[in-house]
Parts: sequence; structure tokens; C-alpha cells
Amino acid sequence: MARPFRGTYTVLITPFTADGTAVDLKALERLVEFQIAEGIDGLIPLGSTGEFLSVSREERTAITETVVKTAAGRVPVLMGTGAEDTREVVALSREAESLGADGVMIIPPFYAVPTEDELFHHYKTAADAIGIPIMVYNNPATANVDLLPTTLARLSTIPNCLYVKESTLEATRVRDIIALCGDRMEVFAGVLGYESAWLGAIGWVAVCSNLVPRLSRDMFAAAAFEADRAKALPLYRKLAPLLPWVGGPRYVSGTKAGFRLMGMEMGDPRPPRLPLPERDVPALASVLQAMGAIADARAAAE
Repeated sequence: MARPFRGTYTVLITPFTADGTAVDLKALERLVEFQIAEGIDGLIPLGSTGEFLSVSREERTAITETVVKTAAGRVPVLMGTGAEDTREVVALSREAESLGADGVMIIPPFYAVPTEDELFHHYKTAADAIGIPIMVYNNPATANVDLLPTTLARLSTIPNCLYVKESTLEATRVRDIIALCGDRMEVFAGVLGYESAWLGAIGWVAVCSNLVPRLSRDMFAAAAFEADRAKALPLYRKLAPLLPWVGGPRYVSGTKAGFRLMGMEMGDPRPPRLPLPERDVPALASVLQAMGAIADARAAAE
């Protein structure tokens, strides 16, 4: 099976209308075009940043159709198809494949706290139902399940479980996954893009690249593919002030506030998430202004 995925993939926010009652599909189209114009390597809608638990089944379908159609094969699209029920994961993954997605990203069941045998059954059942690659998503802080390198080594024996998004804050996990999985499973960083690149990650699923796709891509490529520390480190240092604003509890609210500051309205998060407090907006604006993100966005819109 071909392994076409590498580089920086944006885990897209989901734009909502001003009243929050619907997905703003036109804004989503503009977001996809912005990402591709800025050189992003791939797109992942309906991840945690895409508020996948706050959209309806019908909205999931509309988001998948919109992103796949707008991307039009210019970059890979992996759809988030995580759910608590294995049957629902299968249904969502089959739909993603039928609508033209290039792969799916699947977080473990996040309430059941499955055993390793149950995790293997979950992923194998999904894998057997589709013919496109699976990116296993390890994010123990939100999923309540930690896919240890030894567990991932077992999952990597499933033929199309070809990638993992590793979202702990332990960069050495990248080293250990590669050591145990060999060439059966490639590693995408989920948080530590810069650090993971030097340990062998071939991709980065980034939140910050929603707002600064070109800078994010250039930084990771300089580290992972060019092995050019003199180039990569200054780019990382330029990017670093933004990371606290798009991480932790405000990863959705901070990103959407950033788009508003950049003149690209994406609506507010859906409850229980709340918009970024107004008291914090000036500080975020200063960060984006210093990075040139606001000027870049305005230039792209002209």
C-alpha cells in the first residue's frame, strides 16, 4: 500500500455561522483555499480542533464533502472519524472513503477505557472495512487512553494502520515508536513538531498551521527533511509565541479569535467551549502582528 502522507497537515477548525446554529461551508471553502495557497501539505478536518463532538452526523457529511471537493486532489485529506462506538467509526470511515477522502484519523474510544485487546479489535474492525490508510491518534490527555509504543507496535501489524499522530509531550515516544514499529508505521507529531522532527517524525499534525500554514510547513520541513538547524530553529522561535494561544484549553477559541483578528471570520466555538475572553485578545493580536500573520492574511485576501 502506498504511503503518500508526509509534511505538515493542518487539523482544521470548523467554521460556524454567527449564531452557531450551522457550519459555515463557504468559510470552510475559503479556509481550505487559504491553506493550499499557503503551501500546506495536507488537511485533517473533524479532529479535536474541528470540534468533532459538537457537530451532527449530517454536518460531518457536509464538512467531508466540502473539504474533499474544495481540495480537489491538490493535497491529501484525512477525515477524523473517531467515535465511542466501533460501529459508528466503521460507518464514518466508509462514508469518508466513499466521498473521496485519502485517509482517516481515528482516536481511541474515549470513555470506555478499552484494554489492548479491545483497542486492537476496534482498529482492525475499522481497517477491515475500508481500503484507505488509517492514522491512529494518540492523545491521552483527551482520550483517556494512552497508546504506548508497545501497543502501537501491535496496531502496526494491521495492514492499513500506517500512521500515528503522537500527541503526548514526550518526544522520546517518537524514538520508541520507530524502534518498535520499524517501517510498518510512520510518526506524525501531534504537539512537538520541531522536537519530533529530529527524532524521525515524517509529519506534523498542527493546530498553529490554521493561522500560519506557510511558517509551520517551512519550519517542520527544515527540521525533518532538510536537517538544517540553522534554518529550522529561527523559524521555530518565530512560531513559538503563538503556540500557547493555540494549545491547552484555548486551542479552539484561540485559533478562532486569531482568524477574526486576521479578517477571516470563522465564528465562535460551540458550547461548552466559549470564545477567547476579550481581555486576552490584545495579547494575541500583538503576537500575530509581530509574526506578520495579520498582514499576510490581508494580502492573501486581496
